[in-house]
Amino acid sequence: MKLKVCGMKYQENIAEVASLKPDYLGFIFYEKSARFVQSETPLISNKIKKTGVFVNASHGYIREQIETHKLEAVQLHGEETPEFCKELTKLNVEIIKVFSIKNTFDFGVLAPYETVCDYFLFDTKGALPGGNGMVFNWEILKGYPSTKPYFLSGGIGLEQLENIEAFKNSEIAKYCYALDVNSKFEVEAGLKNIEKLKEFKSQL
Repeated sequence: MKLKVCGMKYQENIAEVASLKPDYLGFIFYEKSARFVQSETPLISNKIKKTGVFVNASHGYIREQIETHKLEAVQLHGEETPEFCKELTKLNVEIIKVFSIKNTFDFGVLAPYETVCDYFLFDTKGALPGGNGMVFNWEILKGYPSTKPYFLSGGIGLEQLENIEAFKNSEIAKYCYALDVNSKFEVEAGLKNIEKLKEFKSQL
């Protein structure tokens, strides 16, 4: 499984996390987030996909951030429509569409997005669009009807390593492409604990 570290904010910390060689680094372009990126993002290895996270942003705003920050992937955390996603496919970036899960989930909502995004991302439904630090019941994914690869997100930290191992060895993980981590590795919003991330990545 690949690894995405999301919610990067501080220049020096970004460089430190990038040195661990995750597959994706996420930058949040949502003003209401404590991890909102308000400055330039540094150049990072071209082996790491720079990902912009957006919540109901306009097409123009997303395009502008792709150009300014040299983004290679776009993660959509709002109520973006399939039509909106289709328009973004013209910008030559990976499209990751997020769906939030609590106790149940209607997988039927995925169907219109099958042809207009590259990946799904399943996160825990909470008060915020992301970064709530809560894990949903992964057993719900037994009902996953698609073959599209997905990111698994929501409160993933060191304490989940045993559960992740069991998950990886189960049929549920067949189409799990990557793990997405954020708040469980933070010293404060946007500032990641390098040692914890290093341990997590080595254990994976």
